Amino acid sequence: MRIALDTTGGDFAPEAVLQGALDAVRERGLAITLLGDLEKIEQSLSPKEREMVSVVHAPELITSDEEPVMSIRRKRQSPLVVGCQMIKDGTVEALVTAGNTGAFMAAGMFVAGRIDGIERPALAPLFPTENGRGVVVLDVGANMDAKPHHLLQYGVMGSLYAERVLGRENPKVALLNVGAEPGKGNQATKEAYSLLAAADINFVGNLEARDLIRGTVDVVVCDGFTGNVVLKFMEGMSLSLFSMMRKSFTRDSRSKVGALLLKPALRDFRDSLDYSEYGGAPLLGLKGILVKCHGSSNARAIKNGIYQAQKFVEQDVVRAIEASAASKNM
Repeated sequence: MRIALDTTGGDFAPEAVLQGALDAVRERGLAITLLGDLEKIEQSLSPKEREMVSVVHAPELITSDEEPVMSIRRKRQSPLVVGCQMIKDGTVEALVTAGNTGAFMAAGMFVAGRIDGIERPALAPLFPTENGRGVVVLDVGANMDAKPHHLLQYGVMGSLYAERVLGRENPKVALLNVGAEPGKGNQATKEAYSLLAAADINFVGNLEARDLIRGTVDVVVCDGFTGNVVLKFMEGMSLSLFSMMRKSFTRDSRSKVGALLLKPALRDFRDSLDYSEYGGAPLLGLKGILVKCHGSSNARAIKNGIYQAQKFVEQDVVRAIEASAASKNM
């Protein structure tokens, strides 16, 4: 198994990316191919570290403000394009990046290619939940609009992901909606409800947003617009919550003593919401494994993103989705 890693993407690249790669090699002996400017990468690695990885020269950088489709057409030597081409050629099984999300999805679509029968790939991160298990939510931004049969495909792909990668037996799949009753929602969700109910998955009905983090289901399906709004809200809410708690616990001497006593519990609470523990979000529905890590990923998050890609390959998730699409189960 060989995994390609974009060394140019993310707020802390290339240092955090390189450290995450080296940690993954040391801990699991993985074969990592680093993509980026050869000279810069070699300058950042010791001679011993250089022997631990392979490097492919991909010097062109796609910045966060570039238009995704145009950028991958113009910058054929960028890590994202080179990595997706390597997937297509069979040189590597997976690509991990913390870079431009739009370019990542465009390269996956137009270079690696979609699985036959899958019309819209879906970005599927793992959201934190009260019970610590996490819930797969898809789509969170790969496609802003979704037709009912797209939501059906998301449900099937999410179920396969939860079963094979997360080890969930007969995973529960729900449709994000404004009410729990079957007749709730707009026309698209009403039609999607019927399609999901008839599919060969464990569909348990509608789920309201307030129940998303309770952990009562394993997979939640929604269109990319709704999913991205929920994702950004949860990110902002967690940051604001910790900021408010910090102000409260440092307000006076008594509060500081209380904070000291609660420190272990607060650390556990913080870790349960830490994106770095979850690695990254796979882009499901492509002919290869593509994992998108958070833009502010540290070395641990990069390492966990690599491990997530490893498990995808080991569990042959792409072949399982291909088989399901070919059998008309979606």
